[in-house]
Amino acid sequence: MNPATRILIVDDVASVRAVIRKFLADLGYHRVAEADDGAVALPLLQSGSFDLLITDCNMPHMDGLTLLRHLRANPRIAQMPALMVTGETSHEARVAAYAAGASGILAKPFCAAGFGAHLQAITVPQRLAS
Repeated sequence: MNPATRILIVDDVASVRAVIRKFLADLGYHRVAEADDGAVALPLLQSGSFDLLITDCNMPHMDGLTLLRHLRANPRIAQMPALMVTGETSHEARVAAYAAGASGILAKPFCAAGFGAHLQAITVPQRLAS
């Protein structure tokens, strides 16, 4: 990923969005937008204005799983890397996230190093393909 990467953070908790934004800034990513649920995020993603999605799983109006399904169903944005950050740690929740289209899953709470490692893991294939 390069510093010009456009990133959308989707989480219904403002403090979680702020932490993710801080971690991204520390990694050199400043082209970041936020949405507080999937219903707000979907039209933003469909506009084609983003290169990477970071989303929570459990949100009102449209949860992260539904958002991922919409993302993967749209040919224009289907290949976008998507990191799911979630408090759900069960095997079933992980299977559901990957089935919906998550590129990676990061359990809350997480630290900066873990966040950076997960971000790199889902974006390295994109760099190799470029």
